[in-house]
Amino acid sequence: MKEAYYFHDDTVIINFSKKYIVNATELVSSDGFRDFLSLYLRDLKKHHSDLYDWVMSGYETEEDCKEGLILLLKLLQSLEPGAIEDPMIKDRSRLLNVIEEGYDFWRRLQRFSYLFTSHEEGFQLQNFIEADHRFRDVIMNFYRAIEEKVMGTTNLVYRQLQAGTNASFLLQYYKWDMPEEYEQLEQIPFVNRIMIRTPLIIHPKSSKRTNTFTECDHNPLENFAKGNEEWICYPAKIGSLLIYAYFHRNYSSSCAAMANLFAMATREEAMSRRPDAIMLFGNADGTKDTVFYHDEKNEIWIGKVSAAPEIDYFGYTKKMLLTLHNLAMIQKGWLPIHGAMVNIYLKDGTKKGLMFMGDSGAGKSETIEALSILASDLIDHQETVFDDMGSLHLDENGEIRAQGTEIGAFVRLDDLDKGTAYRDMDRSIFFNPEKANARVVLPAAPYSVVIADHKIDCFLYANNYTDRRGMHLFTDKEEAKPVFVEGKRFALGTTQEKGLSTTFFANPFGPMQKQKECGALIDRIFEELFEQKIPVGEIYTCLGLPNKGDHGINQAAEALLEFVKTGKASEIEKQQL
Repeated sequence: MKEAYYFHDDTVIINFSKKYIVNATELVSSDGFRDFLSLYLRDLKKHHSDLYDWVMSGYETEEDCKEGLILLLKLLQSLEPGAIEDPMIKDRSRLLNVIEEGYDFWRRLQRFSYLFTSHEEGFQLQNFIEADHRFRDVIMNFYRAIEEKVMGTTNLVYRQLQAGTNASFLLQYYKWDMPEEYEQLEQIPFVNRIMIRTPLIIHPKSSKRTNTFTECDHNPLENFAKGNEEWICYPAKIGSLLIYAYFHRNYSSSCAAMANLFAMATREEAMSRRPDAIMLFGNADGTKDTVFYHDEKNEIWIGKVSAAPEIDYFGYTKKMLLTLHNLAMIQKGWLPIHGAMVNIYLKDGTKKGLMFMGDSGAGKSETIEALSILASDLIDHQETVFDDMGSLHLDENGEIRAQGTEIGAFVRLDDLDKGTAYRDMDRSIFFNPEKANARVVLPAAPYSVVIADHKIDCFLYANNYTDRRGMHLFTDKEEAKPVFVEGKRFALGTTQEKGLSTTFFANPFGPMQKQKECGALIDRIFEELFEQKIPVGEIYTCLGLPNKGDHGINQAAEALLEFVKTGKASEIEKQQL
């Protein structure tokens, strides 16, 4: 990024490597502050026309008004209001309103800082953290000083709001084993560190995923809109894979949110091997593509998400990356599972690995949440293996084992117990919390847990559409496999689907696109599940029924708890209605 300041819609990026503000005088005199005033005046004109008209009175153009405001702010830093000759001073209540509205407008922007480094010594890392802290202090102190000057008194209550950036990126250039066809990516810096000020509230332009991911017949890099130092790369560890996630700077908020969902590779890890996959997010190619391609020559999966308002949604970031992961895992011979898995540790020493499968809205996370509440006096603790996507494979001893992909959970606020979001608020990233389908990214599991091989004690399909309660165990592979393969669910409107729908293996992120290859893996794994006497069944969440089946998910949790306590299939059968 060559500019010192970059504004786009509601996003602002400050490049500390080009310009670093150390005091209020430098702040008010900067080009970045002038750009900010342009946006602010535009916002006033749209939402507070009376205040805009008052600010503009006496000025012919907005440029003249900006210069007048800058001069007034400079004078207020050194003089008392009574010593200043300016028409705005005569109406201090309105001037105070202008200041307050401007401060609120600044904090409504998505604010990020970039700092480029050529090394990782502790001094440089400390500078990265301190630089962002000092910038926050400059903004806050400037606002308070001006506010109190105009009020003519000091504040009685001080609120330590996030006045500086929402997140800060330390960027570094890595040299990796790059095929010659990928030279366009050579000068794009990698995220070496991220500092996030939580709770982070992000307002993407969309709150729903409507596109599907389709395979294209050419490498998306052929249409890569590289731009002028406009991209950054987040090196993600997704399961056991290394995926380079490239973001256009307009989508810096999505890059920041990655830190809560996917583990970041260190410089050494990112450079130690060629990535298994690459994603390009926010490509300005004039399309609305959400496509992938397999570069067989270099054994790299490539995904592209175009720049478009309706695709400005973190769900596209997450699901494109998981699609690339799943495609690579299918090629490896592992079976991707769209679901959730937890290890439940009871106070009597019992441990159970519970795996659930189902498409979005089926009730996977909700079932776990209901079980946690119901059995709070019996559960010592629980360990999340994955909350959305994992995989099944056979270990060296031929035993079925599971692994996860994410260190966090990207879930709907409405699907969480009321206290969950508040309990973890200090570490959370929220997306459009005031809108329908609001989402939050919560930390869920350490990376070491995600990639460990986990024993499965029960594998259940989350059925949200059948008017039954509790659980049901299948007797053999022939009874079980069609339910899982059909992937039926009642769509709750969180994606482009509505009503009763089916998706191959309940997984539109890889298995649906590679049904032949995935089908062979399904046959093999389901045969082993019953051979190894792992209970396979169906749990009835009732989420697609009216009033959620009179909250039938609680009865599902009761049946599940009975299994956890006894491990007996006969006890589970008694829970059915």
